[in-house]
Amino acid sequence: MRLENKTALISGGARGMGAFEARLFTQEGAKVVIGDVLDEEGKRTAAEITEAGGECVFVHLDVTDEGSWQRAVNEVVSRYGKLDILVNNAGIYRTNTVENTTTEQWDQVMDINVKGLFLGTKAAIPELRKAGGGSIVNMSSVAGLIGDHNSTAYTASKGAVRLFTKSTAIQYGADGIRANSVHPGTIDTPMTADMLSKEEYRQDRIQRIPLGRLGRSEDVAYGVLYLASDESSFVTGSELVIDGGRTAE
Repeated sequence: MRLENKTALISGGARGMGAFEARLFTQEGAKVVIGDVLDEEGKRTAAEITEAGGECVFVHLDVTDEGSWQRAVNEVVSRYGKLDILVNNAGIYRTNTVENTTTEQWDQVMDINVKGLFLGTKAAIPELRKAGGGSIVNMSSVAGLIGDHNSTAYTASKGAVRLFTKSTAIQYGADGIRANSVHPGTIDTPMTADMLSKEEYRQDRIQRIPLGRLGRSEDVAYGVLYLASDESSFVTGSELVIDGGRTAE
């Protein structure tokens, strides 16, 4: 029970990686609130976790809206009395070169991937401080470490996540609040399903990975679990790369 007596808020928790994290957290003893704009999927995920013996509820969460974040944080505190863990998992992926990226596409990616994470962190910090400290885990990407041929806005947004995380860690370490970023490689999730359904693209991605396979949601979730738990109590401002060795070349 690595998260016994802990409470957590996970954005983008309706499906994919976020849903797996929620299941894993409850199995390890945490009480979890998942937030998403996908209401039906979110309610279904929370119900499935509850039926399996975990404690999980769903709240509607638009990560680009400050009021929505405050309501989600208030739900955690009113229901469970405190907030110990924030996982900023919500994000979108868009592809295009610099010239072909529209301002609308750029703004959409930045709003969800960067502004959303900022608003979540801002809303959570006062409650994490009241709880005597806690852990913030921000989902970045290997795209936040290296460039890419065709994902201009996404790469820029994930680079911003990386350095925002470090600033958070420096500013709030004295409050016992830790902040770390996770950098997955190519993971087989609903977000990447369309791209990976193209066999040529799928094989190209696999060939770039020294371990010879795509990542799975659980590969990332266990890393998030470590950063959320007290096992990582001396880890803050760091980057956890989970990419099968792709960025080692």
